[in-house]
Amino acid sequence: MKIFYRPAKIYLVIDILILLLSFYVVLDWFPLTTDSPFEKYSIASLCYTISWIVFSYLLSRYKPLKKQKYFKSILRLFYTCLILFILYWVILHNFFKAYSGFVLLTITLGVFFVNYIFQSLYFAYRYAIEYNEVSFLTVKKRVNATVKKAEPLDERSYEQLCSTISSHSANCVLNFFKKHIDLQSGNTKVYVETTPENLKMYPNYQFSTIVQLERLNNMQRINKSLSIINEKLADDGVFICCFESKSTRKKRIIKAYPLGINYLFYIFDFLFKRVMPKIFLTSKFYYFITQGKNRIFSKTEVLGRLYCFGFNVILEKKIGQLTYVISKRVKQPESAQKRIYGPLIRLRRFGRNGKSFEVYKMRTMHPYSEYLQSYIYTKNSLKEGGKFNKDIRVTNIGSFMRKYWLDELPMILNLLKGEMKLVGVRPLSAHYLSLYSMELQDRRKKYKPGLLPPFYADMPKTIEEIQASEMKYLIACEINGVFITDLKYIYLILKNILIKKARSS
Repeated sequence: MKIFYRPAKIYLVIDILILLLSFYVVLDWFPLTTDSPFEKYSIASLCYTISWIVFSYLLSRYKPLKKQKYFKSILRLFYTCLILFILYWVILHNFFKAYSGFVLLTITLGVFFVNYIFQSLYFAYRYAIEYNEVSFLTVKKRVNATVKKAEPLDERSYEQLCSTISSHSANCVLNFFKKHIDLQSGNTKVYVETTPENLKMYPNYQFSTIVQLERLNNMQRINKSLSIINEKLADDGVFICCFESKSTRKKRIIKAYPLGINYLFYIFDFLFKRVMPKIFLTSKFYYFITQGKNRIFSKTEVLGRLYCFGFNVILEKKIGQLTYVISKRVKQPESAQKRIYGPLIRLRRFGRNGKSFEVYKMRTMHPYSEYLQSYIYTKNSLKEGGKFNKDIRVTNIGSFMRKYWLDELPMILNLLKGEMKLVGVRPLSAHYLSLYSMELQDRRKKYKPGLLPPFYADMPKTIEEIQASEMKYLIACEINGVFITDLKYIYLILKNILIKKARSS
């Protein structure tokens, strides 16, 4: 590890400001035994600050954040806090007993958590996944990817296979398989392993059907497994899998325990299974304990993974506590197998003069939702405003954020960068912009897009009405000027939101 390096000055300044903030809050707000805490702890605070900077430098905390990774960055912060706390605790305990260990602890914790929040926000923006919805599924055939015919199973082997399926799952599952696939075919592979390694030894295109009996919740490296299955299956090959959905798991827990205890158990299960894997201090510990088994998946995430890895969902059926999915192999997997889904997403949008820029929004959908556009389109109808009815891609908290526009708060960054203004037409994707008339497209290019669109002044219900609303706003900007028009629209928008209780659909 390189010890000497040029520190990032901005990060050093932010670090010192966080230290000063922590000192002020603890010494001014907390009940302490001394009447003059700032006078008593001034020298100690200076020593702590110098020590903090020295150890942070030695642990490479001041390297530019753009060159650091999230986990290592937080780990260095944790080590710095731990070393300083132990060092000063020993010093106070042996040489300066007049100073409070409580002050040391609260300042160290305060510095850690403020830094943790700052770094998490930075990496949330940095790792924000570029969200591009896949509007339709393109079928792509491979060369000579036809199944290699195999001899059918003899009667004894077939009976053993049926017995295995029945004992592992249930007779109703066996009957479901018999109805939709040929279990006696030598080109049908049924397996129960939780890792994909065993499938690698089989030659490509040997199977026309692969059945995964073990639920996906217990599968390790699911994306790797789906990629291997995609490779082994012949074109139009069938893959069957099963999983317990998040909603089914919740209902099962609520019914399994008495009222009161059931919700306490569900909260614990949610914290352990959903929160722990997402937090730096507990994620490694969680996977060490569980080995990645009994994970919680939403239906959206499972179906989205299948589409991402080249499968088209044909049929879904819930049998008992599990949902079985029959899918067909139609194309190669997407190139980006590892996708990091943080709290933010990046959207490529077009603004003034047709210049493209990235818009940040809170992620309101389940992971892999971007691959379900065609699936949702065929399953659900559109409601007013051009959005889907009962969109399973949107999470519960995401629905709440959308209703009150909380998902658009990160776009304030675009406002500060000068890419957007407070009132204006919505920034649109290339696909959605292409649906507009050329006249409207040309008028849009003259002005910056806005955080508050004219939509909330006119409340249009159809695509045509939305375009008419934008045209009305843009013409007003040309006639009356942008400033006067924006003031008028701010009044109309706030009136609809505050008085008429207009909400995002």
